[in-house]
Amino acid sequence: MNENLPAPPIRVAVDAFGGDHAPREIVRGVLLYAELAVQGVVTPAQMILVGDVPGIERELHEALNGKPVPAEITTHPASQVVAMDAHPTEVLKKPDSSLMVATTLVKHGAADAVYSAGNTGAMLVSSIALLEKIAGIKRPPIAAFMPQQNGRRYVLVDAGANLQCKASYLLQFALLGSLYAEHVFGYHNPRVGLLSNGEEDGKGDELTKEAGVLLKEKAHEYGLNYVGNTEPHYAFAGSVDVLVCDGFAGNILLKAAEGMGEVAMRILKEGMVNADASAHAALSVAHARIAAGIDYVEAGSAPLLGVNGVSMIAHGRSNARAVMNGIRVTVDAAKSPYIQRVQEAFAKLAKAEAH
Repeated sequence: MNENLPAPPIRVAVDAFGGDHAPREIVRGVLLYAELAVQGVVTPAQMILVGDVPGIERELHEALNGKPVPAEITTHPASQVVAMDAHPTEVLKKPDSSLMVATTLVKHGAADAVYSAGNTGAMLVSSIALLEKIAGIKRPPIAAFMPQQNGRRYVLVDAGANLQCKASYLLQFALLGSLYAEHVFGYHNPRVGLLSNGEEDGKGDELTKEAGVLLKEKAHEYGLNYVGNTEPHYAFAGSVDVLVCDGFAGNILLKAAEGMGEVAMRILKEGMVNADASAHAALSVAHARIAAGIDYVEAGSAPLLGVNGVSMIAHGRSNARAVMNGIRVTVDAAKSPYIQRVQEAFAKLAKAEAH
C-alpha cells in the first residue's frame, strides 16, 4: 500500500428529510459545502443525501438551475420520515426512515459519519440502537462547543442527553470530553472542570459533590487533567477546556448562553445603525465573533459521544449555512482518530479493573 497516496474523502450520510426546513435547506447546505470545498475553504467530503430520491433531485435541480450535480453529492433512497415532534422511539418503527437509513450506512461502513437536523431524541435512539455504545460506556452524552474570551472553545458535556445522572456517568463524560478536546480540537493535556456554583469542594448539589470526589480519585487512572469545580464565567474566560455536568444543567447553560449571545448581537446591530464607517466595521467584527461562538447557524452540529461511529446532531431550524457548518464539524470529527481513542481508553480501563 502506498502511504503517500492521499486519504479518501470523508463520507457523510446526510438525513435529507430531518429538520424544520428539510429537504430544501439541507440540500442547499450540502451544495454550499461542496462549493466551499472546491474553493479550498473546507475539507473535501463525499455527501450522501438520504431520503425520497425524486424529492431530493427536485431540490437539487431547482438549486443548481440546470448545472450538473457535483460529483461529491450522491443520493440514497429512504421511504419514511420521522416527524420532528414524534416520540424518540418512533424511529425504531420506521426502519426505512431517512434517519435510520443514514445511520445504517455508518453501521455498515458505507459512510464515516451521520448528520441530521431532525428529531434529536430519535437521533439518540437510532445511534445507540444501530451504532451501539462503545464497550464500557454507560450513558452516551451530547457535547456542545462553547466560546471563550481567548478565541478557543471548550467542550460542554453533557449538553442535554442525560437529565438524571450518577457521579460515575460524569466521570465518563469527563474522559469522553477530554479525548474530544485532545484529538479533534488538538488541545494538549486538556483541563477538565466540573460545573458548580463555586470553586470550593463543598459547593454544589449532592451529585456535584459526589462527582468531584470521584473525579479527584480517578483523575490519574483516567488520564484526566482535572482542575476541580468551575463556575460558568470562568469556563467562558478560558480556565478549562472541558466542562462536565449532567444534561439538565448543561442544556440550561447552553440555552442561557445562546440567549445572552442573541442579546449581545441585537445590541451590536442597533449600534451599527448610526455608526460611522470605522465604528460600523468594528461592531461588525464583534458581531461576527459572537455569532461564531454562540449562534447555532455558525456552531454547526453537536456530537453524540460514546457510540461506535460519528453521529452529529444539528439544530432543527438549521438553514443552508447552518447545514454547511454542521457538515464541516462532522468532517472534522470523522477525520480524527477520536472514536478509536475512546475505544482504546475504555478497553484499557476495563482491563485494569479486571485485574
